[in-house]
Amino acid sequence: MFFRRGKKPKEKPEAKIIIPDGLWLKCESCGEILYKKELERNLWTCAKCNFHFRIPARRYIALLLDEGKLDEFPLALKTRNVLGFPRYSEKLKEAQQKSKLEEGVIAGRARLGGETVVFVATDFGFMGGSMGSVVGEMVAHSIRHARKEEIPLVILTASGGGARMQEGIFSLMQMAKTSAELALLAQASIPYITVLTHPTMAGVMASFASLGDIIIAEPGALLGFTGPRVIEQTIGQKLPPGFQRSEFLLEHGLIDMVVHRRDLRSTLIRILKILMIKK
Repeated sequence: MFFRRGKKPKEKPEAKIIIPDGLWLKCESCGEILYKKELERNLWTCAKCNFHFRIPARRYIALLLDEGKLDEFPLALKTRNVLGFPRYSEKLKEAQQKSKLEEGVIAGRARLGGETVVFVATDFGFMGGSMGSVVGEMVAHSIRHARKEEIPLVILTASGGGARMQEGIFSLMQMAKTSAELALLAQASIPYITVLTHPTMAGVMASFASLGDIIIAEPGALLGFTGPRVIEQTIGQKLPPGFQRSEFLLEHGLIDMVVHRRDLRSTLIRILKILMIKK
């Protein structure tokens, strides 16, 4: 075969390597590119910087409870747009479809290390884990159930939204209601353990999340009432490094321990065994 001078034969284009979407994720903290399957094996924690990714409530149920089972309390109440807040009804439907939950909380009876407990978990995937009237009532119902049955209460929180603004004062009332129920639980000497995950903020943190007899937090979780940027703008000062993160709050006595996700179950079992020693 002959070619004209100055011209080269056409080369076959190399086949493009197609990488499916969703195989890699970027760490929100250090920026490391992480293989999704490896991230799952590592319980959704970054192997480089230990950042704990948010995971839904049902994953925590599978991770923490015996056989990953929760005998759920029926959700007898349904959230209504009582204030006629614009697009609230549509947002509720969107949240339900996205999270596969009726509301931003799951609660029920379970066994943890063989010990019967009432277990509650809020889910960030449902409107930021915010506390509306139904969420507050479910938490209050769980507290009452633990008091009636005289069994420990464990609540895991993931709420960046705090009290749900679309319900106004009805949402804020849940802070007082859940706190009052916890006071009765304390009078009955029933153990209450809270597990705070990233982020636990605003009305949730200012009520039942911060009232545990023992407060555990995942590493690096943002915990507080108002976010650090708002505080800096309000006081006109730069906040200390790590302000409102788990480690900072442990150092300053607001929480009792910081526990890696892989050690949460064993830690809870150990605490329950100590608290439930029969005298």
